[in-house]
Amino acid sequence: MFPGATTDREAASYVVVGAPLDATTTFRPGTRFGPDRVRRFAETYDDYDRRTDSRFSALGVADAGDVRPWDDAEAYLDHLAAELRSVTYDDAVPLLLGGEHTVTYAGVDAVDPDLLVVCDAHLDLREAYDGTPWNHACVTRRCLDDLGVDRAVIVGARTGSEAEWDRADGPDVTVVPPADARAWIDALADDGVSEESVYCSVDIDALDPAYAPGTGTPEPFGLDPREVRDLVRAVAPSADGFDVVEVNDRDDGQAAALAGKLLREFVFAHGDGR
Repeated sequence: MFPGATTDREAASYVVVGAPLDATTTFRPGTRFGPDRVRRFAETYDDYDRRTDSRFSALGVADAGDVRPWDDAEAYLDHLAAELRSVTYDDAVPLLLGGEHTVTYAGVDAVDPDLLVVCDAHLDLREAYDGTPWNHACVTRRCLDDLGVDRAVIVGARTGSEAEWDRADGPDVTVVPPADARAWIDALADDGVSEESVYCSVDIDALDPAYAPGTGTPEPFGLDPREVRDLVRAVAPSADGFDVVEVNDRDDGQAAALAGKLLREFVFAHGDGR
């Protein structure tokens, strides 16, 4: 169970759901261990948050455990989306712990946002990869083309295929490279989010691997932790769903510790902005 959460979903404002999918990892597997690892490395965090003068345990967070995956990714995503939709039907905010980035599709399907804000080293705009459109390298493309998200902002992207960069030139995609991230985040914090509904997804590989080496496809020259923290704080008050994904067991806990802290930052900022 995520530290500070309960198992009581009846009065929950937020529900943590683990999605340990590890079906299409293309380099270093291990995202199946992500949800439990994030929960474990969040155990040492203090309940009290000075910035918002609130306690995590008082904000109505429940942990629904993991939705066990199987080898049919498309069928699993449909099932996961139904589980997350039940959270939204109860007027709670789903907090999804991956698992590979493919699980974001289910979160977006459940929330049906206008805007998808993604922190990611990769564009994830491929039509298909390794013979499947359900590969983690295709998730943002699937959200735009299949789920009808109006617009995606990809913050921290620094690599992609030529075809992905062509897709990123479309009017429904904005790419914010690492060098421009601080200015974009500061502007967002000042101006807020104009769209009515937002989903926020953090692929832990958006951070430089010096900070989060425990991920499947580390890509140098990335974001620093404070940049991602501040983005989460800025987006959270307008967001109807959040996930942090792509944590694996290939480090000493740095990636998991960051992921757990970012989930808490989302809850504190969302609760403070209500």
